[in-house]
Amino acid sequence: IAWVMQRSMGTSGAETLSAAGNIFVGQTEAPLLIKPFVGRMTYSELNTVMVGGFATIAGGVMAAYVGMLSPYFPDIAGHLLTASVMNAPAGLVISKLLVPEVAEPVTKGSLKLEVPRQEANVIEAAAGGAALGLQLALNVGAMLLAFIALIALLNAGIGWVGGLMGRPDLSLQLLLGWVLSPLAWLMGVPWGDAGTVGSLIGVKTAVNEFVAYLQLAGLLQSGAPMSPRGAIIATYALLGFANFSSIAIQIGGIGGLAPERRGELSRLGLRAMIGGNLAALMSASLAGMLL
Repeated sequence: IAWVMQRSMGTSGAETLSAAGNIFVGQTEAPLLIKPFVGRMTYSELNTVMVGGFATIAGGVMAAYVGMLSPYFPDIAGHLLTASVMNAPAGLVISKLLVPEVAEPVTKGSLKLEVPRQEANVIEAAAGGAALGLQLALNVGAMLLAFIALIALLNAGIGWVGGLMGRPDLSLQLLLGWVLSPLAWLMGVPWGDAGTVGSLIGVKTAVNEFVAYLQLAGLLQSGAPMSPRGAIIATYALLGFANFSSIAIQIGGIGGLAPERRGELSRLGLRAMIGGNLAALMSASLAGMLL
């Protein structure tokens, strides 16, 4: 998959392999495929790696969503798989529009790489892998805790302001839902469903896609007046780890592989998260055109 995308899109080998890996594994596991190159990547390549992580979901998570939605949406597995595959090249396109390549990537053409062997045997390799995994988990956990607290603080402030205006239920996800409703309509969602789909996209961005899919399953289970077209387009639009908490996850995960690039990862975080959302929305728009 990476070879096909690299040949057809002219991207570097490392960023394309990471984008292809995101179809199968998560946003912190895919960069492990290109660990020797993370520290030497260009600014644009780093952005591409982050956007690819935000635009897709891991295979194991996809299986959980299939189990969650299949009782009310029998064809959900095919749509989720299609969306994940579509989002990989879409993420590459969006990332290069956001941060065009101006340098020469190390893995742009052919590359002869000799990686020195660091472990003496399988036991040392297993121990080193476990230590690296623990380090990444601790980095991700610390960043995630800080970002969740920050979002909760922001929601508390918005809720307080909303209470003064008679809307104590006001929250970041609700505000995003109002803003995104016209965008949902432009993707092909019927206007009667646009508010619901926009709200789900807001939940995905402010909280995470798991809660958004859980709410979608609840709507389908309750028999809420939602058209099949709106439900299908929502399935494509909600796919991806593009939320505020995932910014922390990627800074902690990728930053653990290349600590010297953590400042650049922090600067790219919000932009890359928006890029991941745009990739999902672009795939949803294409699905809306074909339905």
